[in-house]
Amino acid sequence: MDSPHLHLQTNQVYPFDARGIAKRFRHSAIFGALDALSPGETMRFCNDHDPLPLLDQLGRRYGAAVAIEYVQREPGAIVIDFIKKA
Repeated sequence: MDSPHLHLQTNQVYPFDARGIAKRFRHSAIFGALDALSPGETMRFCNDHDPLPLLDQLGRRYGAAVAIEYVQREPGAIVIDFIKKA
């Protein structure tokens, strides 16, 4: 039996570990991943520092279309859910 492609299911959580991406490509990779989300899907972002400049950019670019929720906020261990709204 064929299983449905995960991207076609709502309320999915997709991991995105920014620590393994070269700094010069990081923001464009994050924007691309967020653009690929469907409404109701979540990108779980992991990083080694709190990305405050990135969050500012996301707010300007997406506004209320992407919700930002911290899951973990400790030095060296930041986890944020970016949730695509309808």
